[in-house]
Parts: sequence; structure tokens; C-alpha cells
Amino acid sequence: MTAMEPGASSAEAGPPTVSRPEGGRLAVAVVNGSPSRRSKTVGLTELISEVLADVLAEDGIEVEMSRIDVYGLGPGLNGAREREDVSEAAEAALRRVETADLVIAATPVFRGSYTGMFKHFFDLIDQYALANTPVLLAATGGGEHHALVLEHAMRPLFGFFQAMTVPVAVFASSADFDGTVPLTPRIHGRVETAITDVRPILLGRVRRSASTRPRG
Repeated sequence: MTAMEPGASSAEAGPPTVSRPEGGRLAVAVVNGSPSRRSKTVGLTELISEVLADVLAEDGIEVEMSRIDVYGLGPGLNGAREREDVSEAAEAALRRVETADLVIAATPVFRGSYTGMFKHFFDLIDQYALANTPVLLAATGGGEHHALVLEHAMRPLFGFFQAMTVPVAVFASSADFDGTVPLTPRIHGRVETAITDVRPILLGRVRRSASTRPRG
């Protein structure tokens, strides 16, 4: 606990600080539920990834980012009824999500919900693999009313997995983009707020990982 100057109040002392680990790595899995390799959803995940990497770099944390385009996994995923049926590439993608320190889950809104392949991908995730794993939710849609997908579809999905969804989710509408690049300051601010909220949890995961890493 940081000592205060004599006579200083707790308010004058400012908010408590988060202790920083001395370096470390954080595995982040970005799940893109868009059918397009280049889309507004991808643009939003790139913004989130960049801000995350910049914030954690200040803590000496190296971010290992894996982007998973669920539609790009093709028949190796969409032709599988059970986990045993997936291709090696799809299995590797599923494992990256199951072992990630943070999952960024993003989808365009399609008919009021997440896309079909986004749901199918998570249908094949082990039921308990994401328990207590931080998940940052993101979505894109044509208008602001589509933002309801975050609370009415995505958060319940990850509640089933007992994942730790970040309280602040990120939604961007078509008006927030120039092509596929999110430009609205409001979106940038919301991304920064979401990452600020989850940062102490991520630093805690890095510290625990470092403490269990073999030495010598």
C-alpha cells in the first residue's frame, strides 16, 4: 500500500495503482465471425488489438495475437458435427481459444444475432475450457439498434461457458466507419474503457503464469 503524506486524505492520494509484473506474455485469441476476410468487424478487432497491445506494452507485456476467421476454416469446421470431425487447422484454432489468456469475440449482426459459423465454432469449444477466461465482446451492425446483440445474444452465450465477460462491450455501426476503418472518437473511447477495465485481470494472469513458470 502506498504511504500518504501526513494530513493527506484518501481522495487526495488518488485511485489505487495496479502493480505491474516484470515483463511477460499474454496469449490473445481474436475470433472473427464475419464471412469476409476484410470487413468492418475485422477493422474493429484490429483497433481493439492495437489499443490492447499499446496499453500492455506500457506494462512490459508482449501480446501474442492469433486471429481466427471462422469462415476461413471451411469444410474442416462447417462440415463437422462433433469435435472429432474437425480438420487439424480447425482443431488448432479451437485449442488457441481454449488456452488463451483473453478472447476477443467479434461478429457482425445477422438477422438479429451472431452469424451461424460464429455459433458453430463455439458449439465445438469444450464446455469448461473458458471458465473464468476474460472475453471482450464486439459487434458491428447497420444501426444502433443492433447493439442489443451484445447483451441479448453474445453475453448469454459466454455465460454458458462461465467465462468472465468484460463489462464494457464494443459495438460499432456503419456510420462509425470509413470503409472498414473505425474512425468515430466514441468507438475509440469505448475500446479504451473496455481495455482499462480488463487490464488488472490480465496483469494478474501474467503474474500467475510467471509464478508457475519453471526457473533455471
